[in-house]
Amino acid sequence: MRVLVTGGGGYIGSVLVRLLLDEGHNVRVVDRFFFGEESLKSVADRVEILKADIRDIDESVFGGVDVVMDLAALSNDPSGELEPQKTIDINYLGRLRVAHLSKKVGVKRYILASSCSIYGAQDGMVNEESDVNPLTTYASANYLAEQGTLVLGDDNFVVTALRQATVFGYSYRMRFDLAINGMVGAYHTYGELKVLRDGTQWRPFVYVRDTSNAFIQVMKAPSEKVNKQVFNVGGNEFNIQILELAKLVTSSLNKPFEFSWYGDPDKRSYRVDFSKIKETLGYKPTVSFEDGIKELWQKLEEGSIRWDDPTTRTVNWYKTLIEWNNRLKAISRCGQIL
Repeated sequence: MRVLVTGGGGYIGSVLVRLLLDEGHNVRVVDRFFFGEESLKSVADRVEILKADIRDIDESVFGGVDVVMDLAALSNDPSGELEPQKTIDINYLGRLRVAHLSKKVGVKRYILASSCSIYGAQDGMVNEESDVNPLTTYASANYLAEQGTLVLGDDNFVVTALRQATVFGYSYRMRFDLAINGMVGAYHTYGELKVLRDGTQWRPFVYVRDTSNAFIQVMKAPSEKVNKQVFNVGGNEFNIQILELAKLVTSSLNKPFEFSWYGDPDKRSYRVDFSKIKETLGYKPTVSFEDGIKELWQKLEEGSIRWDDPTTRTVNWYKTLIEWNNRLKAISRCGQIL
């Protein structure tokens, strides 16, 4: 099949693209590549790459495509608050546009990358039927995108939304602004973990290759099982409180538990039930906390990933790009005056 992956150069996308190639699919990627093009360099000769914004692409991009996996977005909660309207424009309206164009040109399936962050703060275990409580622009945009795309599903256009747990693990576009990745990177660099206050907040987690495999499993599933459906992606055993997670990181590495607090107390806290995707599709994560943590440590030891790489912290890199853009505008204005 020909699969179009928006955001295919990103943290999840760059892993997903390789899994699709390994299965023999033809892959087309649409990405702005704000974080550079190195993430797809080793497979560039096997992938059709379009450096473009999902808000600007036209119908021609979808020509011959069977499945669209829509991962393009301004990622994570802090980044979404930099310019909230732009977050809505891209993460909601941009992806809604991708879904409409997909349906218009005859694409058979559309899979939306959503997030468990839409649950916000909840008591007890939540599932796909639970009320949502988005506390950030990023979470709200994900929920709006779900609502706007799922209604497009019909007998000829299969639409599925995947609410992913907090992702961790090594990727070709590395991120250290995710909980587990940040803990491992900080310990490797400073000899202690950085833990977001107050440590009692719950989070579900999923390894990056496991969440990528969920997209492929949905793509292959009978349409009647996945059309107009929402699935939480992860495993029940991967729900954990943040301070306990920090202890797990050090024990996995056989290191002493050393940590320091940072930030204000986190209002987000949610435990997620992943029974639906397991019972409907037979999906379950395959990589443990321990194995994912050890892999990250090994990559840091061998220098495959670097803690000091500025592109590994999404919100800080976006701020840098905004500053550069403002400087270019100022220089341009000065040139016009002269």
